Amino acid sequence: MNELENKRKKLENILEEMGNVAVAFSGGVDSALLLAVAARMYHVKLIAVTATSISYAEHEKDDAQRFAQRMGVKHRYLDFDQMSIPEFVANGPERCYYCKKAIFSAIQSYVAEDGFTNVVDGSNADDVKEYRPGSKALAELGIRSPLREAGLSKDEIRKLSRDMGLFTASKPSYACLATRIQYGEPITPEKLARVEQAEDFLAKLGFTHIRVRSYGTLVRIEVEPSQITLMAQVNTRNKIVARFKELGYNYITLDLAGFRSGSMDAGLPKPQQNC
Repeated sequence: MNELENKRKKLENILEEMGNVAVAFSGGVDSALLLAVAARMYHVKLIAVTATSISYAEHEKDDAQRFAQRMGVKHRYLDFDQMSIPEFVANGPERCYYCKKAIFSAIQSYVAEDGFTNVVDGSNADDVKEYRPGSKALAELGIRSPLREAGLSKDEIRKLSRDMGLFTASKPSYACLATRIQYGEPITPEKLARVEQAEDFLAKLGFTHIRVRSYGTLVRIEVEPSQITLMAQVNTRNKIVARFKELGYNYITLDLAGFRSGSMDAGLPKPQQNC
């Protein structure tokens, strides 16, 4: 048995020991694998819960619904008002801590009515290397992360997903739309909607692994380094400039470093990044 197979088996053992599992299901590659593995285990009582909110993109909701249906898993949506969290709106570096604490508390209360005592999320082994203030909130609430506990990295999760024939295997990484707004700039529904529309426009042009980072009326676009030349072509560039100006951006910039998760955290002090 190879290392990846050992990790998969460890994941199954973790889920089986729990007996009942409520998966906080975003529709992304990580939580999709977690749900798929649990769905194939006959002795595990299972439900998928997707918390919908103002920062959750509509296309992610569609993917979550389609995936859960294919798995034959009981799937519920839980509407959550993020704008009711003052710390979320203020958008400080600890925003994710307060948001995760509120959302996962709501999920726990919601699934407890059906007898679920274990809520799990899709955090993986690579997440410990990044700035993840939300992880502190999950630990405080007793939320478990089976993929991380099993030692599965993002690449390994994609490999297992391909082996299982999951359509999420090659899906680009995604994140809460609030991560696109610079820290300290208050979050509004209008800003989140503008970012979502901008990223949807770029996706329709064929770009992948997109981030539209917003700084007031200035925007910093991140795409795969291999696609930077395409974005700089005259026709494509003109289309992007025209559409982004329609959305209210006055300054449209292209980040030559390309796409990278968590780039908004680059300026945070080193001690904070160990939270």
